[in-house]
Amino acid sequence: MHIEFLGAANVVTGSNYLITTDKHKILIDCGLFQGSDQLEKLNFKDFDFEPSEIDFLLLSHAHIDHSGRIPKLVKDGFKGKIICTKATKDLCNIMLLDSAHIQESDVEWENKWRKRAGKPLIKPLYTVDDAQISLRYFDSVLYDQKIKINDNVSVRFKDAGHILGSSIVELWITEHNKTTKLVFSGDLGTSNKPILRDPAPIEDADYLIMESTYGGRLHPDLKESKEKLFEIINDTVSKGGSVIIPSFAVGRTQELIYELNKYYKNNKDLEAYMRIPIYIDSPMAVSATNVFKENTYCFDDEAKKLILEGDNPFEFENLHYVKSQQESMRLNKTNYPKVIISASGMCEAGRIRHHLKHNIWKKSNSVVFVGYQAEGTLGRKIRDGAKKVKILGEKIVVDANIHSIEGFSGHGDQNDLLDWLKGFRKTPKKIFIVHGERKSSEALEKIIHEKFNISTFIPKMGDVYEFKNERFESHKDKFVEPLKQKEDIEKELQQVYDQFESLVLKTDKIIDGKFITEEYDNLKNRLLELQQKLLDVSMMISK
Repeated sequence: MHIEFLGAANVVTGSNYLITTDKHKILIDCGLFQGSDQLEKLNFKDFDFEPSEIDFLLLSHAHIDHSGRIPKLVKDGFKGKIICTKATKDLCNIMLLDSAHIQESDVEWENKWRKRAGKPLIKPLYTVDDAQISLRYFDSVLYDQKIKINDNVSVRFKDAGHILGSSIVELWITEHNKTTKLVFSGDLGTSNKPILRDPAPIEDADYLIMESTYGGRLHPDLKESKEKLFEIINDTVSKGGSVIIPSFAVGRTQELIYELNKYYKNNKDLEAYMRIPIYIDSPMAVSATNVFKENTYCFDDEAKKLILEGDNPFEFENLHYVKSQQESMRLNKTNYPKVIISASGMCEAGRIRHHLKHNIWKKSNSVVFVGYQAEGTLGRKIRDGAKKVKILGEKIVVDANIHSIEGFSGHGDQNDLLDWLKGFRKTPKKIFIVHGERKSSEALEKIIHEKFNISTFIPKMGDVYEFKNERFESHKDKFVEPLKQKEDIEKELQQVYDQFESLVLKTDKIIDGKFITEEYDNLKNRLLELQQKLLDVSMMISK
């Protein structure tokens, strides 16, 4: 038996792991790569396995970086079962169709340009029809049920506390009369997270595949984060501005609604003008909120108590769900203060781009990031301090107040991950650290060694671990490494161009021509070197 790491290895997105036994092929997750254009190109590559040979797929949760290539998997020949919780299945019913719509829309836009340029047309990764067909293969189970899939494989889903329906996957595989237990953490939530329960404890595992998104970070206190959000909203409103919140349609948006409901309910003496309208402008977020209402069995005790008392946590007086595109457009034609919560959370698609385009250049406004921003995304660029960004084909000045509040993160921080690991009564032989940028994974690996003395490994894309011989077949990361190199080169190129621009300004103020000439030559030499490196690494990627 062996496991291949085919996604979310040295990167956060594209979750995909293949377990091969002498009788079965089991897939865990099949997510989209997200982030830079180069990383997203990996979605269009053929799978590193034959989809028709996969017996079944275990899906940890509905987020697109874990589920988003399922329609492609089915289109390419997969005919097995997709096993997950009921809430995950319900969310995939809307999320995969939404993803397919985005795929079709993006290609339609691209092909208009290609026609004018005389270039060959392209096809979407998958269509809405492909997504609808893939939903037929879903088979839902309840938390804590131990399901015997066949004579050799059993599985159980435990609550991961990350989003509605998210799971830790326990997998028992019997081969040659020996049973091995693998545990896949999925994405682990934070403790004391609103609405959802804390991640469930796991008693034991022979091997653990563990996420590390925030393996090197500690989140601010949630109470402080909530107070900071309300302070930003009230301060912006008092200055006549609006607050734009890019938010993941599933999970984060519902948490924000829940906390805003509690805030306005507990502050009845708040001045009327401070109770500004809150707009949820994301068709998927509206649909996802309805799924939350239909899966209250996933809620924690506090949320259940509210419901039993007759308080719908997803409804309050100044909350408005935006239904139509026309209503969404009207929001940017009015000047009164408001809060707009819109998807996508990393600003890569959806209506949020329009709201940023119309609001990010106004000094009175605020943009608040409340979730993870992957490298290369528009959200990451804005959060990291870009002065200008390209939105919907137009360069826009960033003059709004930019804030990042990490306490709302759906991912557990380093302490949360370690606390969950402490819950094991029998520790794993080995931990594979995945789903994290390299620094985060290495930071988690270091502290696991210090606190638990457990053997760990940070796999690269394409690495294979053979369980019988406890041996790694390590592959050079032929996909991600060149992409990382390309991104680094492009960043340095931009720095060199900025230095050239600065040098031009200096020429008006500095008379020492020798100094200017020497600096110019150095910059030009570095520019030529970077241009050549960029060509070389681009050639590697295209092979």
